[in-house]
Amino acid sequence: MQYIDNVLFLLLLIAGFGLFFKSLKEIYRNIKLGREINRTDHPSERWKVMAKVALGQSKMKKRPVAAILHLFVYVGFVIINIELIEIIIDGIFGTHRFLSTIFGDTFYGIFTATLEVLAALVVIAVVAFFIRRNGIKIPRLSSIELKGWPKHDANWILVIEFCLMMAFFKMNAADYLLMSKEGLVHGSFPISSNLIAPIYESLGFGEGFLHFIEKGAWWFHFVGILFFMNYLYYSKHLHIIFAFPNTWYANLEKKGKFNNLNSVTQEIKLMMDPNADPYAAQPESAEAPAKFGAEDVFDLNQVQLLNAYSCTECGRCTAECPANITGKKLSPRKIMMSTRDRIEEVGKNINKNGKFVDDGKKLLNDYITKEELWACTSCNACVEACPVLIDPLSIIFEMRRFLVMEQSAAPQELNMMMTNIENNAAPWQYNQADRLNWANES
Repeated sequence: MQYIDNVLFLLLLIAGFGLFFKSLKEIYRNIKLGREINRTDHPSERWKVMAKVALGQSKMKKRPVAAILHLFVYVGFVIINIELIEIIIDGIFGTHRFLSTIFGDTFYGIFTATLEVLAALVVIAVVAFFIRRNGIKIPRLSSIELKGWPKHDANWILVIEFCLMMAFFKMNAADYLLMSKEGLVHGSFPISSNLIAPIYESLGFGEGFLHFIEKGAWWFHFVGILFFMNYLYYSKHLHIIFAFPNTWYANLEKKGKFNNLNSVTQEIKLMMDPNADPYAAQPESAEAPAKFGAEDVFDLNQVQLLNAYSCTECGRCTAECPANITGKKLSPRKIMMSTRDRIEEVGKNINKNGKFVDDGKKLLNDYITKEELWACTSCNACVEACPVLIDPLSIIFEMRRFLVMEQSAAPQELNMMMTNIENNAAPWQYNQADRLNWANES
């Protein structure tokens, strides 16, 4: 009977991590639906970018209040979960505060005290974030694309983190009192021993009830971590994991430099080759020509799909977008959210049918409208503002490319410009001989 708790713990551990890796496998499959792209160049520079942006949070400093609060949650989340190692060992083998035997009393005391201080900072931060989202209602956190599930998702995460930290304090307070009664305290608990333990004592909780609180909070903390871990699959907080690969695979080229289509490049080379036969038939083994631009998520590259999963929905991109500021329909954040929604819909389709079955929907028009795409000024403000180096402009540009090159559906003004470039080698409707007339004007 004494091993029932250990067996139950092990089963929950296997089930929790099993579901988590299953979700990651599905996400990986969905990302692989995109076009392959080589982003393995300059590896040393990429490691530096990842360390600076994902680990060092270098781009958060532009908004100092949010940056400090996020730092509390980020550092606290990472370090506090070191305790998960101890919980796993204690749960499997039935030990109690196993790391105290490894670290020694002095270092273990410093370790547990640090955890408590960080947990307190996490509580302060999540409360402040909750007030910012629901009380102050900062514009970028209360826009139309955050209505419904995105808003609930953000609040649920804050509530879960708050509950996990409070369970942590309750567990430590009860354990502190129980260890004090035995005359041997492992660890130091500056927050729980001074704020929560006195409440337990004033209420006259006996040893049996303290054992119940300690074990209940311990189990709640453990199950809560497993729940949170598997909830990430449905949440914007996937950036906790994906921020690291997303920054590593980020575009290192200068902002504003667009890629060329290999298919177009090959056609131009063929046109410039005097020995090429323009009427030669393609060999039967030749692949069908790639689509110009992007109509659906299958036409985007894998890094762009990774971008969609990595989006934090913070709204910094939209807050900096000049088109959005002036009242246009475009929201770079909505572009990323719509892309992710479409990926998830495609993923559910594959899960249901074993392969993708045409559902009559496309990313273009069904999720992202032409009005949104043509409102973009291509200024790269959204790319510069993103704290995890997401590139909404690249998706907008690929979808524009599809409209122009595949559907000839550019706005009239743009068609006129392209006609002028074709006929006059310039965007303006002037004859080449008249271009310098302005210089002779008095």
